[in-house]
Amino acid sequence: MSSTDAGALLDAWRERGDHHHDPVRFRFIEALATRAAAQRGDARRILDDKLARLLAAYGEDLDTRVPGADAAANPPTPSDRSALAELVDHIGRHASTHDVETLSYFRSTWSRLSAERRLTQSLAKLPENAGPLNSHQLVHRSLTLMRELSPEYLHRFMAYVDALLWIDQANAGGTPTGADVSRGESQRKTARARSTTAP
Repeated sequence: MSSTDAGALLDAWRERGDHHHDPVRFRFIEALATRAAAQRGDARRILDDKLARLLAAYGEDLDTRVPGADAAANPPTPSDRSALAELVDHIGRHASTHDVETLSYFRSTWSRLSAERRLTQSLAKLPENAGPLNSHQLVHRSLTLMRELSPEYLHRFMAYVDALLWIDQANAGGTPTGADVSRGESQRKTARARSTTAP
């Protein structure tokens, strides 16, 4: 049997799923067929003879196999499955509730540290001799009371404030602020006044 005929037979077996019967031996036969196709002369004849014997033995095994035994004995190899399916299986095998608990712990710790940092920043911005109605004093006092009464609410509140600050900073690049609008109007009024008083 020539390597061309061997390749056609191997392709037919693969289409029927017969390559799952003995995947290692099947791949060895495929490699031998590829090698034989690249040879000439006596080397080609020797490899073709060996290939014919291996194909005949594999075909006999296919004829004598028990139906349905291949699927149970030889599940699909990783190359036959998608990378996403392999990843999902890997996560399912290795993921545990401990990992989820660890992630939750680090998330809550980071949230708590962020809230504490914000509270420290508000204290640093507090002016000396601030009166009871000073806005910085009121904000700091509110945050301190919030931490004492419900630390978890303070964490959520700070996360909300951080999100609003991020949105405000993202919009600041393209949208003029109130100060920018009033500054522009005053500049236009000044220019008009100058133009009317000019000789």
